[in-house]
Amino acid sequence: MSSKTAIATATNEPSPSGATGPREHALSKILATAALVVAAIYFLVPIWWLAVASSKSLGNLVTTNGLWFSQPFQLFSNVSDLFSYQGGIYLRWLLNSVGYAVLGAAFGTLFATMTGYALAKYSFRGRELIFNTILGGVLVPATALALPLFLMFSQVGLVNTYLAVFLPSLVSPFGVYLARIYAAASVPEPLLEAARLDGSSEFRAFFVIALRLMTPALVTIFLFQFVVIWNNFFLPLVMLSDDKLFPITLGLYTWNSAVQQAPELRLYVIVGSLVSILPLLIAFLGLQRFWQSGLSAGSVK
Repeated sequence: MSSKTAIATATNEPSPSGATGPREHALSKILATAALVVAAIYFLVPIWWLAVASSKSLGNLVTTNGLWFSQPFQLFSNVSDLFSYQGGIYLRWLLNSVGYAVLGAAFGTLFATMTGYALAKYSFRGRELIFNTILGGVLVPATALALPLFLMFSQVGLVNTYLAVFLPSLVSPFGVYLARIYAAASVPEPLLEAARLDGSSEFRAFFVIALRLMTPALVTIFLFQFVVIWNNFFLPLVMLSDDKLFPITLGLYTWNSAVQQAPELRLYVIVGSLVSILPLLIAFLGLQRFWQSGLSAGSVK
């Protein structure tokens, strides 16, 4: 670097080549920060409105400012009324959603990880064809599969049962794709060969060695599956008719459809929507440390 360029850089003046250096860097940081602030406001304002509206009475929902609290503050009484309405059916829907999402995401993550690991670490005829077929499943919208699944499940008598919603949630083409990519990058072949030489079986090598190395990918797949299953609406709408089997999304939809006949349901739908996002927040906040460890580990590889 010449002395003129060094002086221009130190004084934040343009160099002879015309580059502004630190000034451009500071401007890019300001623009990036501004974009993130706008995005944060865009996503957080609806949640703020939901929290504010859930603290109001039914009459204050229309007559007061939608983005600020009003008196009386009724959030806790509204939540209590929500869980006691219609014999506590909302709690039943909430537990159903937790069961669908937690079990479906857990087993779906395991199956996707096993499939992705096998596609990454074993060579066999038709491997790429199988992977490309699974990858094509990412492009198929879930709504397009609802009717075929309904016809298949109706033939075996699974319609209007828990299994009608649970079994389809075990399939995650995106999870298989992510697991294969991560297994190929994070599970070294020499480590697996050493485990085999020590007498370890393939299943033991997978469950003891590979799963621990793939923990960030497991958490990512689990969270994706959890969110997808928790927000699942169309499949339960097609499969279920017994309201005791409904997930929370379908239950709130039925309440919202009956607002004209029962105006108090408008408030319960709002409060129920607020309560329904709490498990998602808990899942993300509780598992974020695994993402952070994965990012820090990947930065030094």
